[in-house]
Amino acid sequence: MKKERSKFTPEFKLEAVSLVLNKNYTVMQACAALEIGPTALRRWIKQYKQEQQGIIPEGCIALSPEQRQIQELQKRIERLELEKDILKKATVDSTGQCNIMHTGNYRGFQNAAASIKDQRADPSAEAGAMGSMEERPVA
Repeated sequence: MKKERSKFTPEFKLEAVSLVLNKNYTVMQACAALEIGPTALRRWIKQYKQEQQGIIPEGCIALSPEQRQIQELQKRIERLELEKDILKKATVDSTGQCNIMHTGNYRGFQNAAASIKDQRADPSAEAGAMGSMEERPVA
């Protein structure tokens, strides 16, 4: 039967690293005390030293609380940038659409656009529309 792989919390890993780096245990002594393999402990020590230089290996959860917070903030930034890009694309798509119905030929579209411009340029047409609204009795 295959032995299930152990999972250790970042706090446990940090404590194991601390035994070797701060309390002068040898790797083998720390491994015996914590019942872990020497390869794992050496990997955690290497990762911790890299984190102290500001390097976090890809796909690893940081050992130190500061580096874990940095990882969480980086993930949040990535998610927010993705959301921003999605919203930006949605805005471009919605503003790029034409609100004027046309028959499909370009000339018809130009004529419709020209008639709208003519209506906006004619102040009497605008006043007439406004005047009819003002004269309507309110029910």
